[in-house]
Amino acid sequence: MKKNTAYETALAALACAFATIFLTIGIYSNFLLLTGYLFSGIALMLPLAKKSYRGYLLAYVATCLLSLLFGLSRFFDLLPFIIFFGLHPLVNELQIKFKFNRWLAFFLKAAWFDLAMYLTWRLVFQMTTPIPFVDEYFIPILLVFGTAFFFLYDYITYKCRYTVNLVVNRFIKK
Repeated sequence: MKKNTAYETALAALACAFATIFLTIGIYSNFLLLTGYLFSGIALMLPLAKKSYRGYLLAYVATCLLSLLFGLSRFFDLLPFIIFFGLHPLVNELQIKFKFNRWLAFFLKAAWFDLAMYLTWRLVFQMTTPIPFVDEYFIPILLVFGTAFFFLYDYITYKCRYTVNLVVNRFIKK
């Protein structure tokens, strides 16, 4: 069965537009940065609802490039999205497609998340925060609280995936 490339392109363009808007708002409002990552990831689920991996990759790359263009001086704010939050919806979709063990997948994704946050802390904050205790015990704090946060985040993204799939399938019957 041949996929309709018009739908694929339209979903990718829509996903890119929404994701870029959410990321740009998040970049310019530090308070909304994490929300921008979350909503951008949800927006990127649009092509995945129709199993369009090519559309997803196109939307992801275009979102990263456009967000870099709109936030030239804020590259490091985009780093967590580029190395984790933007790719997470694709990894979840592949996990479901290939029926990968969910607990092993959770462990691997949590390790990926913790590594991405460690790299962000190391590159963006140069391993210093205003709180000396956090600087001294960052890795144990990250492993405990980062993994706990990821557990909640991963659960929420699966629920959002289900909702996005319902909405997209309601509008596009193919």
